[in-house]
Amino acid sequence: MKRSFVIGCATVALAASCGTASAQSRFDVLLGGDAYFQGAYVDQDDNTGLRKTEFANRFRLTVTPMAKADNGLEYGARLRLRAASGASNNRSTDSDRAYMFVNGGFGTIQAGVINGLSDEYGIISPNVEGIEGSPDAQFLNYYANANGAPYVLGSLRTLESGDASTKIIYLTPNFAGFQVGAAYTPVYGSSNTDVNRRKNTTAYHDMAEVQATYKGEFGGFGLEASAAYQFAKAADGLEDLSSVHVGANVSYADFKIGGSYAFSGDSGYATGTRGVDDQQVWIVGANYTLDRVVLAATYTDAKGIDSNFAGLNARAHVWQAGVTYTVAPGLTTGLEYSYLDNKVGGVSNDANIVLWDTRFAF
Repeated sequence: MKRSFVIGCATVALAASCGTASAQSRFDVLLGGDAYFQGAYVDQDDNTGLRKTEFANRFRLTVTPMAKADNGLEYGARLRLRAASGASNNRSTDSDRAYMFVNGGFGTIQAGVINGLSDEYGIISPNVEGIEGSPDAQFLNYYANANGAPYVLGSLRTLESGDASTKIIYLTPNFAGFQVGAAYTPVYGSSNTDVNRRKNTTAYHDMAEVQATYKGEFGGFGLEASAAYQFAKAADGLEDLSSVHVGANVSYADFKIGGSYAFSGDSGYATGTRGVDDQQVWIVGANYTLDRVVLAATYTDAKGIDSNFAGLNARAHVWQAGVTYTVAPGLTTGLEYSYLDNKVGGVSNDANIVLWDTRFAF
């Protein structure tokens, strides 16, 4: 759900002459966003110095000014603000989306701060909230492990598609359910007004991603699928980035089942690293919708280097089940259970996590 405010001559005239305002295009400013509140109970092997309960919340506001020219060209920009951090009550607001866009018969161009193609449009299995294509790694926020779970557990698609550096994306028009996209990021970790032309100040540079997606229906069955490849040059002493991801979901009536697989090899490893598995993660899941209730379950298998990139071999098996109830339009509440079987450097730190999640979207 969105709320729209139309800005015309009268508004612009407050800051300029009416003659100037009359020459301006008519813009719609769309406001949207979401918020969640979570409560978690965690019981893990190593609970030394840790409480078993915790709360967390987040609020995001998306502002999208846009207009449509006489020739049909749609253009605008999008900014997503987040009230997310708050350690030691040092609260701050940042943004993880800040880009311009144009849509036309040629397709779509997006330029600015935005995540990669597979993160934005790639398909993974339905997660325990019943939201297909959306990664469900919230439970990891409550899991404490000095060495960290496998890095890929937080990168369920191509390895670095979650990087919101300044980039440019092109998407073709949709042809019979098919769409192809390409993205280019000059420097990993560089965004907004930062200008960085050096090759070895961040992990990757000249990062690119290509992806194809499909969505269609056949005799009551629905199919959505994607395949992506991401690559980049690495800083001296690190292995280049090379990552592939494929995923597909099939739906019928109120039931959906699907899965995905990502392989990233030794991307980002220190050159000459030994004894650490190639990075890969695969997921299978299903959900069933019954009126306002969604029941879902997933299994995830991840392995590769530890999340701290300390050169440790990590392996995780995650079993999850959840139920989500729609209280009213835009308001949901749910309960999920996650069992994490995790070993890092041969040390086990398994965990049982119960997460209560209430969300509001507008």
